[in-house]
Amino acid sequence: MSADRFTPETTRLDDAARAGWLYYVAGNTQDQIARKLGVSRQSAQRLVAMALSERLVKVRLDHPIGRCMDLAAALTDRYGLTLAEVAPSDPEAPDLLAGIAIAAAALLERVLKSPERRIVSLGTGRNLRAMVEQLPRMTCPQHVVVSRLGNMMQDGSATPYNATIRLAERIGAPHFPYPLPVLARDPAELAAMQAQQAARNTIDLCARADLSLVGIGQMDMTAPLHVDGFLSEAEMAELARAGAVGEITSWVYDAQGRILDCAFNRRVASAPLPCRPARDVIALASGQSKLPAIRAALAGRLITGLVTSEATAERLLD
Repeated sequence: MSADRFTPETTRLDDAARAGWLYYVAGNTQDQIARKLGVSRQSAQRLVAMALSERLVKVRLDHPIGRCMDLAAALTDRYGLTLAEVAPSDPEAPDLLAGIAIAAAALLERVLKSPERRIVSLGTGRNLRAMVEQLPRMTCPQHVVVSRLGNMMQDGSATPYNATIRLAERIGAPHFPYPLPVLARDPAELAAMQAQQAARNTIDLCARADLSLVGIGQMDMTAPLHVDGFLSEAEMAELARAGAVGEITSWVYDAQGRILDCAFNRRVASAPLPCRPARDVIALASGQSKLPAIRAALAGRLITGLVTSEATAERLLD
């Protein structure tokens, strides 16, 4: 075996995996782990914690929660979805991201286990980044990961919620970052940028994606497009007058789920967002503030599936 296998990093992960197995599978105490591994109790505690933080240990419920299954079935029937996943809600924190992230990661893991080539396209956002962090490390060189929109914020910095590179690293797959900014200065500049070979290739991959995972953004003053500096207060007010209620990968739409014909959308450089997509477009979204945007995306058939929380599912079915 190559000596490269035994780097300090892999040795630490091996120790963490062993400690995690002893704690979660064999049921050892941290004192017992310390003795068996020949380390201090504090080191054993750190190794167990590392097993969790590096996602070497996965915790999943083997028993489906009946209420969540009923809500998922009701969402599927009412909105004509191909898939709905409803994660349990904490009554004191109904919009916690963890449950949605775990449910979405399980869905994505099933797709990635395919031996056949799969193209997975991603939007951005906290839910998607949290999903990737819940995914186990895999070796999937047969798949392709592609971003549906640019990674650059208005000030030129990279968004902290880009999930494409992190997913590609986690599963060992090639990835295609989106080679354009979120917004062009005007339609003429957008046309010139989209004519570039790299942009055409990436947009084509997005169109052929077997699975697309996206977030849904609200269109109030807490909207990511406003907070991140892409829309001023005046522009937000103008879009509100035009009927904007939500956005997916920066494409702004109204309460019927129709992409608005407006100056902002004519500058959006993201991959096109089709209505009634022929391939799976699954949204990860929850929360009171996002309800109008989620309802509109469902009404307009902008998405084929939804991963959400129990609390949000109940509100969507009211």
